[in-house]
Amino acid sequence: MHIKSGLGVAAMAIALLFVSPSKANAQYDTAAKDSSETIVLSLDDALRIALSENISVKVADLEIERSEYARRGSYSSLLPQINGSGSFQRTIRKQVMYMGGSSSDDEEGGGGMSSMFSGVLDPIMYYITELMKQHPGAIAPYVPESPTETESGGDGGFEVGRLNTFNAGISAQMPLVNFQLWESIRLAGQQAELAVEQARQSRLGMVTSVKQAYYGVLFAKETFNVYKEVYDNAVENFRQTERKYKVEKASELEYTRAMSTVAAAVPNVYNAESGVILALWQLKAVMGVDLDMNIDVEGELLDYADSMLHDITEGENASIENNSSLRQLALQAEQLATTIRMQKYAYLPSLSLGFAYSYNAMTDDFKFKDYHWTPYSYIGLSLNIPIFSGGQRYYAVKQAEVQATELDYQRINAERQLRIAIRQSLNAMDTAMKTYEAAGEALQSAEKAYSIAVKSYNVGRSTMTDLNDAQLILTQTQLQATQAIYSFLTAKAALEETLGYDFNPEE
Repeated sequence: MHIKSGLGVAAMAIALLFVSPSKANAQYDTAAKDSSETIVLSLDDALRIALSENISVKVADLEIERSEYARRGSYSSLLPQINGSGSFQRTIRKQVMYMGGSSSDDEEGGGGMSSMFSGVLDPIMYYITELMKQHPGAIAPYVPESPTETESGGDGGFEVGRLNTFNAGISAQMPLVNFQLWESIRLAGQQAELAVEQARQSRLGMVTSVKQAYYGVLFAKETFNVYKEVYDNAVENFRQTERKYKVEKASELEYTRAMSTVAAAVPNVYNAESGVILALWQLKAVMGVDLDMNIDVEGELLDYADSMLHDITEGENASIENNSSLRQLALQAEQLATTIRMQKYAYLPSLSLGFAYSYNAMTDDFKFKDYHWTPYSYIGLSLNIPIFSGGQRYYAVKQAEVQATELDYQRINAERQLRIAIRQSLNAMDTAMKTYEAAGEALQSAEKAYSIAVKSYNVGRSTMTDLNDAQLILTQTQLQATQAIYSFLTAKAALEETLGYDFNPEE
């Protein structure tokens, strides 16, 4: 009675175990097998989508566009700079002009300034008198505001100008000879080249991220398949044990062990399935597509195993001249050289051409239709010769030279770090390849050992413990082989980024 009761409970537990993994596999298997709803991508497809949808790539492209606009804008400095202007001025108190000497000079016999310039001032005074008759408001006799001003000789003057002054015109300025300006334009072009290289570096990083995420999906799927196979084997072994147990050819201990093996395999299936889903999310994130999109990847890790040796040989013979960091440092060195020349050119003269044309009007009222507008224009050359700046130009040159020296040290250090990174990637690839070769040989032996253990257990020549041990060794070797390929591919992707391998969608 006790045995039958225990058997009933065990049967219910095993029934639940049989149902659970099928539910666990439902989400991933349905998405992977329904080709009408799921987009199956190759590695090249994933990279092409990422090049058009990845946010970092879009930002890098916009940075290139911004730098190109800045480069084009720098050429505008060579063209005439034309500006319009307009002004209005309201006079609060007019200026006073005095012609001749003081009244005391006249009383003393006609000496002073009036007698000295009488022949010159007489025509001017006549012109002013006629102008006052024609334009009464333009020039008026000056009336002192206080007796003190009269006593000090303030008489004899007259106010000049009108209350309202209007001015409107246009001016133009264009450099003819300016060495600093020419170097600044060259510097803007070099900045655009640096932006292009920075965008290339962003693309290289994106390609590496997509590759590693793609390989991560393949690794997660291989892991899922391994644990799913372990679960299927555990279920099949339990069924064999259950049949033996019912005919009393297997002990209750073996029956319990078989049931425990099935129960222990279920969490691994769940975790492996979750790993696949998370890996797909990671791939969609780096690609820049909607996370709710149903995608899957084609192929398996074993497809890349045959090219391991060739990839290592190619990596050992590669050069670092295409490395993006070194290229950026080289461009920055060119920029600093241009900056040094530009700072030195500050000692040289500059020549510019100027032109202006304006209209002026002066009146005491706001009757615009009666205004008399007077034109004024000029054209000329302006020469600027630097003489003394307190050492500002000298120290600017020294500062740029120090920056160039710093950049040279940074380049040397960066090259050393890159060579270390290359060796690390190659060592990781070599270790992964050797691990895979060893795991491949062990996998053949483990598969054969597990097959023998199953047959021995079915005929009663081995125990459940022996079968579980064989299954554990098989699982470990399968995971080791898969892990070795995944490690090799991720190290290869990092090496390709370091060497500056570009992905061309058209190839």
